[in-house]
Amino acid sequence: MSSPVCFENPPRLTPDYGAGTVQEFGGLKTYVTGASDSKLAILLIADVYGYEAPNLRKLADKIAAAGFFVLAPDFLYGDPVDLSRPGFDVEAWKKLHNTDKGQEDAKSVIATLKSKGVNSIGAAGFCWGGIVAVKLASSNDIQAAVILHPGPLTIDEIKEVKIPIAVLGAEADSLSPPEQLKEFGEILSAKSQLASLVKIFPGVGHGWTVRYNVEDESAVKSAEEAHRDMLQWFTKFVK
Repeated sequence: MSSPVCFENPPRLTPDYGAGTVQEFGGLKTYVTGASDSKLAILLIADVYGYEAPNLRKLADKIAAAGFFVLAPDFLYGDPVDLSRPGFDVEAWKKLHNTDKGQEDAKSVIATLKSKGVNSIGAAGFCWGGIVAVKLASSNDIQAAVILHPGPLTIDEIKEVKIPIAVLGAEADSLSPPEQLKEFGEILSAKSQLASLVKIFPGVGHGWTVRYNVEDESAVKSAEEAHRDMLQWFTKFVK
């Protein structure tokens, strides 16, 4: 997770961006959007730049428009990566914000959703959040997962997946190279009763689904294709 590609193209964090609101949910500040009385919810687990990234919130609003209640919690407790901050220590940050803690916090959010009557939940994770989403996918806490340009994952973690999962990867990504993702795909497809998808997007790199340049037509097109794939996956399995 300390690979330079983790930190490329940092977004301009915007606390008030989006059609939704920030509320306390499951003990975390959370960007929520969509119908709060929906029985179907999608949990977005951000990368190291956190839940105030405009492209992430734009995606949350897009998913909400399809009828889901969407939540993007602040799993980083107001402490996203900030390489411009004097003395910022990446290794100390990683220890403080590890993915096991992310999984624990996500479970609290999921429990709160279920207490409010939500009966089907999907989780999408980006980079750091992709690791958290795979951990969640090893249980029945959620009904489907999508991971996008995930951080480093192991074969053992993939073998533990129990729910429908889509893996959307980049052609140029040293953190999750296409060859490794294809190997993950073989492991997943060997589970005959488990729906899975591995798709490698050409001409893009790590972070392309949420850190794209909105003025780059090609980058926007690739990101939107991934967003459509994600929404189709959730529409199929979160119901």
